[in-house]
Amino acid sequence: MSISSRNPMRLRTVALATTIALSGAFGVVPAAHAELGDYSFWKTLKNLVKAQKPKHKVTQADATGPYPLTRDRSSHDDGFREKRYLKWQTITLDPASGAACGNGSPYKIFVNRSPKTSNMLVYMEGGGACWDEPSCSGNLGKLSARNPDGIPDDYLKLKNPGASLVSPFVVRLHPWERVETQDWTLVYVPYCTGDIYAGDSIQQYEDPEGTDPDLTWHHNGFRNTLAAVSWIKNNLERPGQMLSTGCSAGGAGTLANYDVVRGSINPKRAYMLNDSGPLFASPTWGSKDVYPSIPLATTIREAWGLDTGSTSPLGYLASRLPEFDMADSGSMYKALAGKYPADRMGHVHFWQDLNYSRFSYERFYPEIEAAPTEAERNALVSAKWNVDTEMLRNELNNYGNFGSYFPNYRDLNDSHCATIVDFNRGKIEEDGLRLEDFIDDILNGNGRVMEATEDDRVSDQKKRRNLIYQIIDSIL
Repeated sequence: MSISSRNPMRLRTVALATTIALSGAFGVVPAAHAELGDYSFWKTLKNLVKAQKPKHKVTQADATGPYPLTRDRSSHDDGFREKRYLKWQTITLDPASGAACGNGSPYKIFVNRSPKTSNMLVYMEGGGACWDEPSCSGNLGKLSARNPDGIPDDYLKLKNPGASLVSPFVVRLHPWERVETQDWTLVYVPYCTGDIYAGDSIQQYEDPEGTDPDLTWHHNGFRNTLAAVSWIKNNLERPGQMLSTGCSAGGAGTLANYDVVRGSINPKRAYMLNDSGPLFASPTWGSKDVYPSIPLATTIREAWGLDTGSTSPLGYLASRLPEFDMADSGSMYKALAGKYPADRMGHVHFWQDLNYSRFSYERFYPEIEAAPTEAERNALVSAKWNVDTEMLRNELNNYGNFGSYFPNYRDLNDSHCATIVDFNRGKIEEDGLRLEDFIDDILNGNGRVMEATEDDRVSDQKKRRNLIYQIIDSIL
């Protein structure tokens, strides 16, 4: 005779004890204090058996217009398993959404679901930019775009630490950094189009050497973002809280797409951190002597199909953001601050950044390309970077809900990206501030979002080199 037929009460007791024991494996413990979006202990246990269902799926109205979202199709198996928690899942987005990598291969995102909260982090991956055959094919090294061959299914495995361990934001059990979003559902949006998630064009790029065939390249980042948003709405619950972040091209993509991502997913409370992906002032009517990023902006507008009219990415964003000026992508900060006054947003980058800055100026100023030494080249690049950064700092000072944090130097990745690997070496010591203070102020602060800049341009370079950073730089 079975235990259940002899003693049903005993079976229920054993089952409950087993469930509670197993819940520890999923990090299901009663919270010290519940936050907006968190589930109760018992609700979390129930989620392990019966997952939360989406209640804000893409509607027919959402699926219309020049840049429609994509409705759920049961015929498409994207690989998602709703009760597979705390593990990265590879999600192949529906081809009907128009999603594709630069080489035309299927586009994928990665999801690590939490059973104990509806809160969500959306992380946009960094990785350069491209607008011709050498940069889109990967032949320019550091000045190329990431993932020219597309996204493999095992992209978030440990064997690819450049993605799986890129930031404490996407590592739940980081060995020495803690941030509250590590307990949230994590959505990793990879980068494979070379257009800061903003392009909508297909280009035929010629090999300048004339030896390789033309490269057909899909600058498809804007439609990929819309496809990722569609999948989130169709498969996950509406977040109580959501942080949108990313570094480099991912930071720029976070900024450029914030209205689409935040506006469509519609969390109850929203935050944004742009790490080292500035959209500098670059008005089409301006002079590069005043606005150093104008040559870059002019090039990518054409290559990426940014402003071909009302059905272009910038035209679409202008229709949604009353204060966004299509003629100046730098107006995005003002537009977002105005449309989302209750959101807490922030921007961070280093004064001594020699990565994003090289993308911004090196190939557009002959005197920089022709500089006889690396030191002279870096000095010319830094001079223009400082002009743009100072303008951005002054601009952000106008908005109480859009803070800024400008440390000087970090001995990792040419002082590019403050939140990769860890949050170390991001101090503004003259003010007694750490990068963690800025992040915490965005997520938990009240009143004006923090504004800070480092005036000391010497002390950071004199510090002893971080051994971990040295190893990572040698690999890079």
